[in-house]
Amino acid sequence: MNARPQVDPAPPSRKRRPRRLLSLVLPVFAVAVVALSWDGPTSPPAPAPAPVASRPAVPAPSASSTVKAQSFSLPRSVPTRLLIPSIDVDAPFTELSIGSSGRLNAPPPDDTNLVGWFAGGASPGERGTAIVAGHLDTTTSPAVFARLSALSPGDTVDVVRKDGTTATFVVDHIDNFPQDDFPDDRVYADTPDAQLRLITCGGSYDRSKKRYTENTVVFAHLKSPPKKR
Repeated sequence: MNARPQVDPAPPSRKRRPRRLLSLVLPVFAVAVVALSWDGPTSPPAPAPAPVASRPAVPAPSASSTVKAQSFSLPRSVPTRLLIPSIDVDAPFTELSIGSSGRLNAPPPDDTNLVGWFAGGASPGERGTAIVAGHLDTTTSPAVFARLSALSPGDTVDVVRKDGTTATFVVDHIDNFPQDDFPDDRVYADTPDAQLRLITCGGSYDRSKKRYTENTVVFAHLKSPPKKR
């Protein structure tokens, strides 16, 4: 996914949010986060958008925001593994940060089973919006989020955390957004509960721009109670 440049030499603070995971510069976060895929076995993935410095005035809408029972959260803890049984995802995490270009760096493009977490934002399970990006494909094969668009509302996403807990999220909905018109506030805004965004590339591959035309975004909320390893 490609992110729109936001020149800011200073490292992002924990409260900064990725602005758009465009094509991952990695070639992997979705529109605002990173470019997450290549055009099948021959084209590189798109980069992701950079986090925004200012807080949006209106929180991103989500099905979970209206459920009072979901107002709880967990302490901050680094995610170590992502498990999505319904689409056969079992992958380790790597931390992602904002590069000198103002875009979120993507996971290594040659690793087909690795997801990236924007470490400058909320950790999965912590109050706020946690951003996780992954490649759709690489130059040689499908990658970790090749089947992300196949998720359905009600599916679960488990994030194993370093503190020994497993944060389980429930999928609210899945949307595709044009990379050139990505709804930053809707995807990255702070929330009063713990939410998760999974982002990858989508749509068709534009060979002239060397990126996908859309980003697929999964919106999910934390389910209670958390599991303890």
